Amino acid sequence: MQRTKRNGTEVFRITGARMGLAEDVRGRQRRYVISMAIRTLSVIATVVLWNVQRPVAIVTLVAGALLPYVAVVIANAGRESAPSLPSHFVPAPVHPALETGNLKKSSDQS
Repeated sequence: MQRTKRNGTEVFRITGARMGLAEDVRGRQRRYVISMAIRTLSVIATVVLWNVQRPVAIVTLVAGALLPYVAVVIANAGRESAPSLPSHFVPAPVHPALETGNLKKSSDQS
């Protein structure tokens, strides 16, 4: 995965570690602010359209009423889940058991 920082340098994520807490909080804040901006535009559209297109104004009013709940749920969704890392455990190979017909008598056995 490739990310670009503010100064334009490329940063490659090579571990399975989660993103930093500050970056996670910043992303949540950004999503919340975008949702609230959409809500504000929805409320303004309701006021502007109320006497022009009442059905559209009602839809924007409902959207403006529901967006705060959706924005809070999205903002508080929690941190990303840790990616599954490859297993370093290699199971021992399974050797089939010898059948009785395959046993050979050795000189030690009488």
